[in-house]
Amino acid sequence: MKNLVVVGSGVMGRGIAYVSAVGGFHTTLVDISQEQLALAEKEINSIFEKGIARNKLTIADMEESKSRLHYSISLAQHVKEADLVIEAVPEVMDIKKNIFEVIDQHAPETCYFASNTSTMSPTEIGSYTKRPDKVIAMHFFNPVHKMPLVEIIKGLETSEETAVAIKRAAEQMGKETVIINEFPGFVTSRISALVGNEAFYMLQEGVGTPEEIDKAIRLGLNYPMGPFELGDLVGLDTRLNNLKYLHSKLGEKYRPAPLLEQYVKAGRLGRKSGRGVYDYSSKEEAAQ
Repeated sequence: MKNLVVVGSGVMGRGIAYVSAVGGFHTTLVDISQEQLALAEKEINSIFEKGIARNKLTIADMEESKSRLHYSISLAQHVKEADLVIEAVPEVMDIKKNIFEVIDQHAPETCYFASNTSTMSPTEIGSYTKRPDKVIAMHFFNPVHKMPLVEIIKGLETSEETAVAIKRAAEQMGKETVIINEFPGFVTSRISALVGNEAFYMLQEGVGTPEEIDKAIRLGLNYPMGPFELGDLVGLDTRLNNLKYLHSKLGEKYRPAPLLEQYVKAGRLGRKSGRGVYDYSSKEEAAQ
């Protein structure tokens, strides 16, 4: 496996492209927006520079990795030589369906397809192709270059050969892996969604301030981040979409807290909008 295409240049896509290039894959990051690709390239270059500053990479490592990394708005063109395509677009099934239909039409028969989804069905995604045995979910975590895990989820028709190949690809990117069978929310999203949603119910009920609740979870349960800090990082709109999906599949315990829905309606989406549970409007706060 040498050639990898990442579809979607948002926070997750650019992170996946970075670890792919550093891992030795010839990587193309594809998006429909040239402007988004330019922003992604700027962010990826910043990650490279921070890696050098922290002695995680040498200048030679950076230059070699950059030489393997390309940016394009032409999906059909670049999947023609792909060994693996990783889709990293928003958690909207219609968008994913369109992408998988395109890549299935243009990618070689030997190509594997992965979706960086945190909740959605790889079985359903596989049904949009003529090769469901080669379709799998590959759930990365944010920030991709720091978080060690990739959760690999097999759909109903995913072959063992595909699971093994994807595990090897993730390991080449420097990741630890778990391979599980599909069920809504997988492992991590089910737990994380419950914790984050319960935190919003507690905030709504006046149990404590966001700072107090986050501190209690960090220090009392040894979580690296509090649920509000994490929600603001991944995006409260993303958290809400995941909860709505899990609520439809797994029932009442995943019903989104009304306060979370209010925050999203108000445009308080987290770090990416400058304000979520916390205010990131100043550069100093946003850099923390």
